[in-house]
Amino acid sequence: MAGGAQVRTMGDLVYVGLNRRVIALDRVNGHVVWEWKAPKGSGFVSLLLDGDRLMVGVNGYMYCLDPVYGHVVWENPLKGYGAALCSIVSVNGTSEGTAAAAAIAQQQAAAAAASSGTAAGAGAG
Repeated sequence: MAGGAQVRTMGDLVYVGLNRRVIALDRVNGHVVWEWKAPKGSGFVSLLLDGDRLMVGVNGYMYCLDPVYGHVVWENPLKGYGAALCSIVSVNGTSEGTAAAAAIAQQQAAAAAASSGTAAGAGAG
C-alpha cells in the first residue's frame, strides 16, 4: 500500500501461550505485536485459533480474544468445573489444520514413494 499503513491479519501472526500470557509475534521477524495477561488463572495456557477468535484456557478460566489486536471478546470463569489443564476443540479451529495436516501427509507419502522408486531403479542396473 503506497503511503498507507499495512493492514494486519491473523496470517501475519504466530501465537504463544505461557504463564498466564498470550503473545502475538510477527511471523516474519518474530517481534511482539501484542501481549495479553489473563487476570485470573495461572500456569499453562491452552490456545485454539477458532476462525476469527482466539480461545484461551488458563487453569480453570476461558477467555476469547480478538486474534489480530488481543482485545478480550468474552470470558467465562467455568465455575464449578475445577482448575486444571484444558483441551479446546472446535469445528472452526480444527478443519483447516486437519486439511493442512492431510496435505502434508500426502506430500510426504508421495516423496517417500518417489524415493523408494528411485532406489529400486538404481539397484536394477
